[in-house]
Amino acid sequence: MRCALVTLIFGLGVEPSAKVNNPTPQQISSLGVTNQQISEPPTYVELQPIFIRSCNACHSGPFASKGLATDSYASLIKGSSSGPVVIAGNPQGSALIQRTTGKVQPQMPLTGPPFLADTEINLFTSWILAGMPQGQEATPPVTPQPTSDEITYANVAPIFAQRCMQCHRENGIMGPPPEGYQLMSLKQTLSIADRARVVPGNAQASELIRRINGLAKPRMPLNGPPLTPDEIELITQWVDNGARDPAGRSSSIPIGAKVRLHGNLSELWSLDGLRLDVNSATRFDDTPRIGDYVQVRARITTQKSILAERIRRR
Repeated sequence: MRCALVTLIFGLGVEPSAKVNNPTPQQISSLGVTNQQISEPPTYVELQPIFIRSCNACHSGPFASKGLATDSYASLIKGSSSGPVVIAGNPQGSALIQRTTGKVQPQMPLTGPPFLADTEINLFTSWILAGMPQGQEATPPVTPQPTSDEITYANVAPIFAQRCMQCHRENGIMGPPPEGYQLMSLKQTLSIADRARVVPGNAQASELIRRINGLAKPRMPLNGPPLTPDEIELITQWVDNGARDPAGRSSSIPIGAKVRLHGNLSELWSLDGLRLDVNSATRFDDTPRIGDYVQVRARITTQKSILAERIRRR
């Protein structure tokens, strides 16, 4: 998920200075920092809200794009696999400024427009001129893990942001989102525009769940290792408990919506334990048998009922 800083960061080959004096007003003015009077340069801690909103979705954790993580001071200073992205005292030579201003293409974040505001870029510029001070990080409060009936979209959205949105968003690394499915908001995650990928209250019937746990092929995410068991369990519980919004309200069941599921016939008619309703109109293509990997095209009739319209051996 390349977001705010780097896909093709150039190796700059210059290490940050140990100490750089605070920038003078003339230095700031010469770099175009005119939209905001910056009396005292910000610290990394004070810039964190910008990184969290615009960068960390792609540039964080062990799978950060190009090895560049912006979610800690040390990792940002370390830079990407191509080299440093910030050079103390030299904003014009820093890839962070070059990319966010668009002087080097592609401009970041790749999800833009909108791109970063001039005032935000000005803050980055002042910070770099001042030698990139770290600031004092507050001790984060201990947050108890939610129980299964407390899990909301707010708990699973960070996983989607870090592991799924590289592809499943506009202007992703594959261009348009695969099959038009985006995961940048709750509304998009629950979309039934062409079919439902999430069936609130029924994780087994949710294509999203079957993709991340490997029951359906190809397993997702496609461009990296599988989600951890804890991440899969968290998302599964979120779906099974009604795919609740951040306020804790359960999502409605899209009765009549199409679903497309893949898996193994565990019995007639059951897909990896998910019971399938069939009737005289159900099509059976290529003689599917127990144990076969199949594709099921179906419709949601109730929360726990899936009416198969076609079962095809793959």
